[in-house]
Amino acid sequence: MQIDLNNPENLTLVAVRQLLASASDDEHTQLRVTKAGIAYISSGVVGGADIEGLLFRLETWAKGSGYVGNVAANDEVWVMQIFNALKQNWPTPSSDYIDIY
Repeated sequence: MQIDLNNPENLTLVAVRQLLASASDDEHTQLRVTKAGIAYISSGVVGGADIEGLLFRLETWAKGSGYVGNVAANDEVWVMQIFNALKQNWPTPSSDYIDIY
């Protein structure tokens, strides 16, 4: 699952909810946005690894922490936080690494 941020109509609460639900909480994950405007959740490749081509990334979410998966997708406050982080940082991020959102 990914969200193409080039079309503002694609960035919705429903899309963010689906993105969060599509990832497994069984491994470390990280929300990343490419320079081409594609938001996705990376599993396995997190932190500062393989960041060429990224516009920005959020902090790494530790496995088992509840930041992704169905529980996270049903947390309205969390979904809104991620929605706002994407909206506020695309196409001009405050930094290439965002840990306060």
